[in-house]
Amino acid sequence: MQSTTQAAIETTHTVPLAEASGPGRLVSLDVFRGITVMAMILVNNPGSWGHIYGPLEHAKWHGCTPTDLIFPFFLFIVGVSIVYALDSAKQDSSRHSQLLLRIVKRSAILFGLGLFSALFPSFVFETVRIPGVLARIAVVFLVCGTVFVKTGWRTQAWLLGAFWCCIIS
Repeated sequence: MQSTTQAAIETTHTVPLAEASGPGRLVSLDVFRGITVMAMILVNNPGSWGHIYGPLEHAKWHGCTPTDLIFPFFLFIVGVSIVYALDSAKQDSSRHSQLLLRIVKRSAILFGLGLFSALFPSFVFETVRIPGVLARIAVVFLVCGTVFVKTGWRTQAWLLGAFWCCIIS
């Protein structure tokens, strides 16, 4: 009897997505990341800026539009990716310094790319907006990656609870 993967290869002449992504990949996260990038491109390039479809604009102050969800979706993707990327190495405490160095390096690269994209093409440093999207993602990755590597689930749950208490008070 033929497996579903073999049948898919014979009929479509391509490897199914779940097989092509490799072992250990979370296909749903890859799909969600792709949809989020697609939505980001659509929101950043709506066609004519004079005639924007309402849901593609940010809410003025109160409320929420689909556009307002893209950044939180990216932060969710970063959080899930941290667990998948660092969990196996986290178990070996002798590798923690290497992990922290990787986290700092990736955060610095993200921050630098965000700074470069804010400055390009004129490189006017007087008007640069440092806390852009990539810089914020870099800071979130730095803090969350460090917390994930250096703490256990109980401390992480306590920090999450303390954070929520600060937000709602």
